[in-house]
Amino acid sequence: MRILLFLATNLAVLVLVSIVFNLLGLQGILAENGVDLNLGSLLVFCALFGFGGSLISLLLSKTMAKRGTGTYIIEQPRNSDEQWLVDTVAELAEQAGIGMPEVGIFPSEAANAFATGWKRDNALVAVSAGLLRRFRPEEVKAVMAHEIGHVANGDMVTLTLIQGVVNTFVMFLARIIGHTVDRVIFKTERGYGLGYYAVTIVAELVLGFLASMIVFWFSRWREYRADAAGAGLTTNSHMIGALQRLREEQGLPQDLPAELTAFGISEQIKEGFSALFRSHPPLEDRIRALQGQ
Repeated sequence: MRILLFLATNLAVLVLVSIVFNLLGLQGILAENGVDLNLGSLLVFCALFGFGGSLISLLLSKTMAKRGTGTYIIEQPRNSDEQWLVDTVAELAEQAGIGMPEVGIFPSEAANAFATGWKRDNALVAVSAGLLRRFRPEEVKAVMAHEIGHVANGDMVTLTLIQGVVNTFVMFLARIIGHTVDRVIFKTERGYGLGYYAVTIVAELVLGFLASMIVFWFSRWREYRADAAGAGLTTNSHMIGALQRLREEQGLPQDLPAELTAFGISEQIKEGFSALFRSHPPLEDRIRALQGQ
């Protein structure tokens, strides 16, 4: 269903772009000024590169996560805590209807956890050593249920697809802007001048900055869904208790690499304009959302 929705969205956007260009007469205006872009071919080119990077990152996500965090994968539990963690994840995965994920512990005193992987039945969930040691069993279980919720919801794949769409249209629009400026303003008749490359790079930076708000908005929205899934797999009170405990430790430094922040259960507080670029909603808002259920 995610793939069908993704293909339908791209088709709709392509049709919309074509309609807008035709209704506004932009294709004719561009042609009159010597802008000879083949928009269909350009869009395909941008999609190949835009999705290529996102898909490669998704396919390598487990390997990158393990190396970036130093996660130890529990293959044979060495003690009762590890046995309990593996059994708990197995129970939650069965409830959620997904395959047993790899279970790991990463060496961090900060209270955090993450989930990643490109397949629902072959994911990775990991918890920090600090969280496992300091949190009560029901709180740890709720945190792992939240991460299992991400896997069951297909959030890693969906986020990758959204990032691919964003990448595609940032590249697409930036090249149209660069091409137009190079032909119309700099009067380049053949090939591309320096103006094209300079304007395209600047346009990509500006458009990428603005478009990233969409990706971060989705990332925040999916946290509410994962909280609801975690509450469903455990209890509402246990999920709220885990979030309240995370809020108590919010001032402590987080050890997740930047590229994995969106896959963790919490992040550092951001305020003002920077709040638009946070991957997680405020813990207070997440707690209120659960209390309202």
